[in-house]
Formats: sequence, C-alpha cells, structure tokens
Amino acid sequence: MVQPHPWIEGYVRAWNSNDPDDIAALFTEDAVYYTEPYSSPWQGRDDILREWLGRKDKPGEATFEWHPVSVTEDVSVIQGVTTYPDKTYSNLWVIRFAPDGRCREFTEWWMRHDAK
Repeated sequence: MVQPHPWIEGYVRAWNSNDPDDIAALFTEDAVYYTEPYSSPWQGRDDILREWLGRKDKPGEATFEWHPVSVTEDVSVIQGVTTYPDKTYSNLWVIRFAPDGRCREFTEWWMRHDAK
C-alpha cells in the first residue's frame, strides 16, 4: 500500500513556503485542481501555480492536522482540520496520483466550523 505522507508533507511545505518550485513539484503538467467539488477547476500546473499564489496564505498562518481515510496506488482520501488564528475548517481531499507520485487531480471539500 502506498502511503500519501510524502505528497501531503510536500503540500504542507508548499502551503507554508509559497515557493513556486515546491508547488509545481506536486502536480503533473496537465493536473486539475478543484477548490470545490462542482466548481470549474484550475487546469494545468501553470494555472494551479498562478491561482495558488494569487490566494496564498501567509507562511505559518495555518496549521493542518490530517489522517488518511483510504489509500491506494492511484487515489488517496484525506480528512483534515485547518486552523487559522480566527477560523477553523474541516477538510476532505481526494487526490488522484500519476504513476510517478505527482497529483493529476485534486478535489477538496471544506466546511467552516461555527464560531462560538
């Protein structure tokens, strides 16, 4: 069974660095990235990079805790919690991999926790 840890670690590293090389290394050239399941995806690594950097978080602004729900050679489902100083989100990620371990399709579901 392939563990998604290296890819997730790379994603979190890219999230915190906003380094274009870190981001680009995660995705195939023709990857698609759905920021919501039924929205139009970011299409291709260049578009993913441009959109990511256009809405980037400040390095270290958020923490991300996660665990795998299902892992196969081709797809991983990850459940996580993203915590910012002023808000928290539950996340569900579906990551489809190319044979070389890079992501060819990424879909995320996110739900904001109620403020109390």
